[in-house]
Amino acid sequence: MTALQVDPPAAGPLVRLSRARTAATFAGPAFLVSVGYVDPGNWGTDLAAGSRYGYALLWVLVAANGMALVLQHLSARLGIATGRDLAGLLGERLTPARRRAYAVVALTAMAVTETAEFLGLVVALQLLLGLDLAGSVVLGAAAVVALVALGSHRGRWLEKAIFALLGVIALVYVAELWMARPGAEVARGLVPGGLDAESLPVALGILGAVVMPHNLFLHSGLVQSRVQPGLSMRALLRRCTVESTVALNLALLVNAAILVMAAAAFHDEGIEVTSLDAAHETLTPLLGPAAAVLFAVALLASGLASSVTGGMASQMVLDGLVRTRRTPPLVVRRLVALVPATAVLAAGTSEVGALLATQVVLSLTLPFVVVPLVVLCRDRALMGDLVVSGRLLWTGGAIAVLLVALNALGLVALVG
Repeated sequence: MTALQVDPPAAGPLVRLSRARTAATFAGPAFLVSVGYVDPGNWGTDLAAGSRYGYALLWVLVAANGMALVLQHLSARLGIATGRDLAGLLGERLTPARRRAYAVVALTAMAVTETAEFLGLVVALQLLLGLDLAGSVVLGAAAVVALVALGSHRGRWLEKAIFALLGVIALVYVAELWMARPGAEVARGLVPGGLDAESLPVALGILGAVVMPHNLFLHSGLVQSRVQPGLSMRALLRRCTVESTVALNLALLVNAAILVMAAAAFHDEGIEVTSLDAAHETLTPLLGPAAAVLFAVALLASGLASSVTGGMASQMVLDGLVRTRRTPPLVVRRLVALVPATAVLAAGTSEVGALLATQVVLSLTLPFVVVPLVVLCRDRALMGDLVVSGRLLWTGGAIAVLLVALNALGLVALVG
């Protein structure tokens, strides 16, 4: 006679509520990182891809997100295993000459990122409030300084502000897609296709905008704020992996929505978007005035949120790679970063073209961040029990090789 088998009781409402509260308390690092995946640079690449090629490059966006998921896992893993961020670890291991050379590359990527972020923020203020360039620059600087000050004193409040801005962006593009009503041909864009000399730079821009060098520095540092007494490194890594998967896939949906909206609203009408202002104005006759207003609101939220997280990444790079006490305060550096964005707008340069160019530069700098990240993660003496091996190591290595190859082809296409 066999013993009666009794199933364990299902988790009750109080248990589920407790788990939800734990997840909400932990949430933060990956969502702050995901801001970089919906920043104005992504808008530039998505608008360019959608208006020029319709849905044809949607698969590139999905593939880039897959790479980002793996690399962000490695970045978080490195931070958890070592208690250090990527820039700090590299600064310790490089000779002074190599460290200075590497700092130039890393800070170039930071400066390019910040230019794109401020450019989107200033344009959004012009579109929403009808301000001239000078007024938008002053107001944008004041808004960023206020958020930076908030973050320096109350970090959790800054995270909540970022969550709110991300929510605004997501809701806006749900509404934009409903207005654009794309057809079933969207599915064809998910099928990988060939890249020619014209579309390859745009694809590289998507890679740079999604994988983003500054986010790989950022996550390794932010994750350390979630270290808790009694929580093992592997348990912390599991939570980080779940949060990263949720946050980055939500960012993918927003990016895909921007590209799909651009394809449905502009490409199908034979319109190639060259500026954010033109995209805003063109949406009014195509989808109605509400769509144009929502576009500007989401762009503002994107510029504000990414300007703050970009500053965090720059601080980590400076602390780890620039060994001097003379670096200016964070607020001063954020104001200085307005200069190139203002110059681009004052010169009347195509905003979408400028944003796309910044993301291509980011793509070209990616191997300089990804290769060291993979190399450090396979170092058992450094990583201990969290050392990367097996399929994960091969996957990370394959991504690094692929990025090097694609950027080499991109350089040939750009030079040719």
